[in-house]
Amino acid sequence: MVEPLKAPIRVLVADDHPIVREGVTGILTRQPDIEVVGEASDGHEAVALFASLAPDVTLIDIQMPGLDGIKAIDSIRARDPQAAIIVLTTYPGDTLAVKALRAGASGYLLKNCIRRDLVDTVRAVHAGKRVIASEVAQQIALHAIEDPLSEREVHILRHVAEGRSNKEIARRLSVSPDTIKADLKNVFTKLDVDDRTAAVVVAARRGYISLEAG
Repeated sequence: MVEPLKAPIRVLVADDHPIVREGVTGILTRQPDIEVVGEASDGHEAVALFASLAPDVTLIDIQMPGLDGIKAIDSIRARDPQAAIIVLTTYPGDTLAVKALRAGASGYLLKNCIRRDLVDTVRAVHAGKRVIASEVAQQIALHAIEDPLSEREVHILRHVAEGRSNKEIARRLSVSPDTIKADLKNVFTKLDVDDRTAAVVVAARRGYISLEAG
């Protein structure tokens, strides 16, 4: 008896960089068991295409204009709690990964590993498994018992990253410079750094803030 052919895994690709979408689509379409059914260039388009296409697996970048990847995942999972979602990102930091996984992502793949791991990750997530890039899993384990930065501390760090002084940040947040100084001292302790520049670098690397323009 001849077994019936299995339907291909239908994939939606969401990334604001056309070259990345082209590369991902090219890798996937060469597989006989995978079909790319749609491409989105931002979070809003990703949510809309998910609703209209009902893909088996959605690949989504975290840093996208309009609606970022985390919020897009939230919207997709609100529509379909069983949606299989894989995050594509250049950031190995633990903070973004934890947020994505909590939002409902089943996979977390670094873009520099796409050529090697993308196809297997799509198949694994479609089969109901969770796949996290080893570098990211290591970062999550490394920082699991540490105190995370609060929303206020992250907000202050964003101002620091934009080059603002403690006095200017204090004026914007309607608090005293001494309060900002104390908050930054707590940030330094949590991130295990000694100065503002190092705090910004580590916070960006771990995914608390983005240093991308715009």
